[in-house]
Amino acid sequence: MEQVLLIEDDDRIRLSLTLGLEDEGYTVRGAATAEEGLREQKRAPADTVLVDLMLPGIDGYECIRQLRARDDVPIVVVSARDDTHDIVAALEAGADDYVVKPIAVKELSARLRALRRRARTATAAAAVPALVFDDLEIRPEAGEVALRGKPVAVTRTEFRLLCELAEHPGRVLSRAQLLERVWEYAYGDERLVDVHIGRLRQKIEDDPTAPRHLVTVRGMGYKLQR
Repeated sequence: MEQVLLIEDDDRIRLSLTLGLEDEGYTVRGAATAEEGLREQKRAPADTVLVDLMLPGIDGYECIRQLRARDDVPIVVVSARDDTHDIVAALEAGADDYVVKPIAVKELSARLRALRRRARTATAAAAVPALVFDDLEIRPEAGEVALRGKPVAVTRTEFRLLCELAEHPGRVLSRAQLLERVWEYAYGDERLVDVHIGRLRQKIEDDPTAPRHLVTVRGMGYKLQR
């Protein structure tokens, strides 16, 4: 049974989400502060972590950064803050997805299932030859990325995004296509794609402001070129 760690300081929301997700078949552990949640995840790692941004003490952004520094556990922000700055900041901190409150539990459950499918696919890919783009090498079968022979640390979501583009070299994929293929969302916030592209550029480009590999085609989308 999938285990979820819910880091949420509002007792009513934490209880409501816990009961709803348990009805969907999840085992849920709750934490009222980031500090408590970080200790709990270290003690007994959950399969997925849900994080509110407005937490007492350590805020949600720092909580995400500390979680991400430890491992690549899928992280979903569940917050009432829907400003573009807040969403981008949370994703840049290392979150995989962002859900705005109030949210239907069934929709949240569907997103969690998609997130876990992506995680399993990234770690159990079929044997596929390495995909080489000049000095950039992507190894789908091993879940690895290397730049000039040196390993590049990427999250599971970043890896799936890179593989999707690498499997169609030189072909432009729209944000909507990437959202559907990588996040498995028929519709959603395309800022998810933009922020993850930006994070990848920081890792694989010599100059992220003038990318050689991960290129924007204005008005169309993104492509990975050799």
